[in-house]
Amino acid sequence: MKVLISVDMEGISGVVHPAETNPDRYDYERGRALMTAEANAVIAGVLEAEPTAVVLVADAHGPFRNLLPEELDRRARLVRGKPRPLGMLGGLDEHTDAVMLIGYHARAGGGPAVLAHTMSDDILDVRVAGRSLGEIGLNAAMAGHLGVPVVLFSGDDTACAELNDLVPSAATVAVKQALGRAAAVTLHPEEARERLRRAAAEAMSRRALVSPLTIEGPLDVEVDLHSPTTVDLAALVPGVSRAGGGRTVTFTAADFAEAYRLVLLLVQLATIKPG
Repeated sequence: MKVLISVDMEGISGVVHPAETNPDRYDYERGRALMTAEANAVIAGVLEAEPTAVVLVADAHGPFRNLLPEELDRRARLVRGKPRPLGMLGGLDEHTDAVMLIGYHARAGGGPAVLAHTMSDDILDVRVAGRSLGEIGLNAAMAGHLGVPVVLFSGDDTACAELNDLVPSAATVAVKQALGRAAAVTLHPEEARERLRRAAAEAMSRRALVSPLTIEGPLDVEVDLHSPTTVDLAALVPGVSRAGGGRTVTFTAADFAEAYRLVLLLVQLATIKPG
């Protein structure tokens, strides 16, 4: 039994502001401590239900170096650093039995939602076969491409609804109710951890009832980009074309894995600024 727990930061209980998620800001250390504690709660729940499971924890926020390695449950293995294959799902393969998305946030344009965005502030929208997908949908579908279901999800109430729209049978834990981009009514961190531990154990016991999210190819993909420079760079990638409006690029992918990798590339191109 192999379980991948992908942990982001914006959807962690108590976190509502960029100062708590940015390594250069004053409150980041609190944010990463809360993130590590919620990861540990989920690990505990998984191993309560499946004591022999191999548990990988993918640090999936920003630089992918946020979780405190020395504070993480020693029974789990940490996937840390970037760039890496499959980005936020580092460690995922066809031998994985279940994925859990913890501390995730709603897609760009979703709201009210705490710190909503899609991969980065430079990506305004990603549409796959006409459907807008944020990090929740992109990662759930990438796991589904390999036949792996998302069995547990946590974040604010808007993010939980976004996941349930895609995977209705997955368990969700809303650790806060969004009031806006930087405001929420949040559970006490200890209460959130206890709910996550229980939910993780239950999700493992009913994982066979959750179907993977599959989006069959070939797929037409449209990505709206914030910077004209990124559009210029994207147009240099074979198969990627400009679309109307000046901020949109399009491509056709043979399957979801190809679409996912190209979106990750566009995210990296967006970090390149004009010379």
